[in-house]
Amino acid sequence: MTNVFAVVVLTLLAAVPAIAQTPTPPSPLEPVIVTSGEGIVKLAPDRVWVSIAAESRAKSPREAQRTNAEAMKAVLDKLKALGFAGDVVRTSGYDLQPQFDYVNGRQVLRDYLARNSVEVRIDDIAKASDVLDAAVGSGATSVGGVRFDLKDRDSAEREALRLAVADARARANAAASGAGLRVERVIRIEEQRVMIPEPRPMAMSRTMAMQADAGAPPITPGELEVRAAVTMTSAVR
Repeated sequence: MTNVFAVVVLTLLAAVPAIAQTPTPPSPLEPVIVTSGEGIVKLAPDRVWVSIAAESRAKSPREAQRTNAEAMKAVLDKLKALGFAGDVVRTSGYDLQPQFDYVNGRQVLRDYLARNSVEVRIDDIAKASDVLDAAVGSGATSVGGVRFDLKDRDSAEREALRLAVADARARANAAASGAGLRVERVIRIEEQRVMIPEPRPMAMSRTMAMQADAGAPPITPGELEVRAAVTMTSAVR
């Protein structure tokens, strides 16, 4: 009797997967509205990056390299005296190349050009002018690549994203209302990466700086825009 009961139980258990795999009719497709939203946060920048370079020429590559190292050391020493050292200064490029002239259709070696560039992060924008002036005065041959940024860019980006989602939801509500419907639920939100072109770098040669009437060049940060864009799909009824 016990064996018969066991056979019945096993038979029933074996049948369960077959019942669970039985396809169910698809549910009707929900009507949806797809809207786009944009969020913009405008803030005054509180950080600036500047590029400083020293160039040296000599008849031999070794001499060009030595002269350039001395020039850049003077610049770095001046920056360090102003409180800019460690991780706020980093090398952004180094180049040593022969320079040629063309005489009677022939390439003739003129000299060698060594160029060393560093990028300086300035967390107090008010000091940016002093940094540029000090760099040029200590031997830098060019300064530029001025670009502004935010210390807490992540918070600004999240706020812009929140505004973009709110904008997309408001548009969905308006579209649904116009059609005599209402938004039932949000099905999907997709963030669209917004690529903002870098501002044109501001470059200033050593000669230009020496001829400036006010000495240190004025730095005007203006205002930064942090943007976010989303596409929202909402179910309506």
